[in-house]
Formats: sequence, C-alpha cells, structure tokens
Amino acid sequence: MGETDPASRNPALAAEERIARIAVTVFPLLVLAAGIVGYAVPHVFTPFAHDVPYLLGLIMFCMGLTLTPPDFAAVARRPWAVLLGLVAHYAIMPTAGWLIAHGLHLSPELAVGVILVGCAPSGTASNVMTFLAKGDVALSVAVASVSTLIAPVLTPLLVWLLAGSYLHIAAGSMVLDIVKTVLLPVILGLAARTFASKLVARALPALPWVSAVVIAVIVAIVVAGSASKIAAAGAIVFVAVVLHNGFGLGLGYLAGKLGRLDDKARRALAFEVGMQNSGLAATLATAHFSPLAALPSAVFSVWHNISGAVVAAWLARRPLAD
Repeated sequence: MGETDPASRNPALAAEERIARIAVTVFPLLVLAAGIVGYAVPHVFTPFAHDVPYLLGLIMFCMGLTLTPPDFAAVARRPWAVLLGLVAHYAIMPTAGWLIAHGLHLSPELAVGVILVGCAPSGTASNVMTFLAKGDVALSVAVASVSTLIAPVLTPLLVWLLAGSYLHIAAGSMVLDIVKTVLLPVILGLAARTFASKLVARALPALPWVSAVVIAVIVAIVVAGSASKIAAAGAIVFVAVVLHNGFGLGLGYLAGKLGRLDDKARRALAFEVGMQNSGLAATLATAHFSPLAALPSAVFSVWHNISGAVVAAWLARRPLAD
C-alpha cells in the first residue's frame, strides 16, 4: 500500500497546512502590492524612513515569541546538521552576492545592496516553506534561530570583507544596529514566551500576519525612497535577485546532499540558505548607505516568497528520497 499523507490523517496538521498555504499565497501579493503603492505615492512613505529599524524590531520580537526551549535543544541533538546549515548559509549567499554584483557590473550602491542581502541571516518564512515542502521543520527552525543570533557578528564582518571595495563599511556601527534591532527584540520575545506563555499562546495565530503587514510596510518605505531610480535600475536588480535566490535554493539542497543528510533535511537547508532576512538587509542598507542600496532587499522580499512557494509545492509532490 502507498504511504498516506500525515495531513490526511491528522485534522490539526491539515488545518495548519491550509493556513500555511494561505500565508504563502497572500504574503507575496501583499508585499508586491506594498511595493507598487510605495512606487506610486512615494511622498506618503518617505517620511517614515527613520522608523524602519523599529518596524524590523517588531518583526524580530514576533519571531522571538514563536521560539521555545525545545527549538534550541534541537541544536544539541543534531549539531552537525545545524552547523552544516549555518556554514552553507553564510558561505553560499554572501559569495553568490559578491559574484553576481561583480559579474553584472552593478553600481556601488546596488552591489552593496545585493551583497548585504546575501550576508543577512535566514528569513523567517523559510520555516513555512520547509513545512509545505515536507522538510525537516525542526532543523529549519534551529538553523534560522541560530543564524539570527550570530548575525550581529557575521553579517557586519562579511559585508565589510566583501563590500568594502565598493563603499565605506562602518562595521562597528552595523554591529550595534543589529544588536538593537534583531538580537534584543528576539531575546525579549523569547523571555515573554517563557514567562507569559498563556498570553502569548493566544496571540500566536496572529503573529505571522503581523509580521507580513510590517514587512510590507518596510518594502513600501524602501521602494518609495528609491522610486525615482527604479525605472533605470529595476530590471538589473530583478535579474540579480532571481540569480541570487536560485543559487541559494539549489546550492543549499546540494550542501545537504554532500553532507549526507536525509532528504527532509536537504529540503530544509534549501530554504534556510536561499531565503534571507531581507527586512534586516533593507534596514541596514537604508541606515548605512542609501535607499537605492535597499532596493535589492525590497525585490528579494517579494521574489523569494514567490520562488519559495513554487519550489515548496514542487518538492511536496516528490516522494522523499529516503
């Protein structure tokens, strides 16, 4: 007899999968609509450019609320798989970003923007895509969580190493910004989940939608800031983003295969490597460089959710190799 889909036997799992599918359908459309509105009426959003770090902090606080001690226990149980995911993420995406920026002869601002996206930690939507692709969700959450926690050190260092030849990189200031907008909000969210678990549990169903709306607002602000230059730079940025994301998804899966992980784990690594925290990249680009440097992050926010949903649907229809 063929294997029965667990979702068909578990009503709760089936409901969770329906919610996840709705999220990955609505989220890209919401972000795309926000980008269009930001481009059409930039004067509405440009005054809020200084609020982007606070908006990102809210997203990271929501991420912290979703974390639990067992998520970190998964690191101790499978250190090799988590370490492989971290190395693959912080080796493949920054290098790919530099190669693409160099190969496409991007302007200094756009080159730094593409490299910055590559140096960001894993995107929070990667966990949803892994779930839909029938991948190893526990591994996905562990890699995303640890990549976020070590981002204050690795992201500025990698940006300084790879993008320093394009523009001046204030790595020390970038470290402080990531600590304030990423690390502290995640820790506060984790503390709230620990000490006010019942209250947080009631709010959990709304958190993905709060994050989606806030990311959409960030994209609108970023696009509004560079609206005057999008007509000239939009096409080449889109090509760079598609290549970058595609390399990440493909090479992430390959890294899991070379590391002899099972197929569920390989699927998880594909999304953990290929999907970035583009909200953080946009925030850093806006604060340290220019709105134009943040444009690759805004485009990545839309594209990686579309490509991730397509790849997840394709993988979900393929039987696990093991």
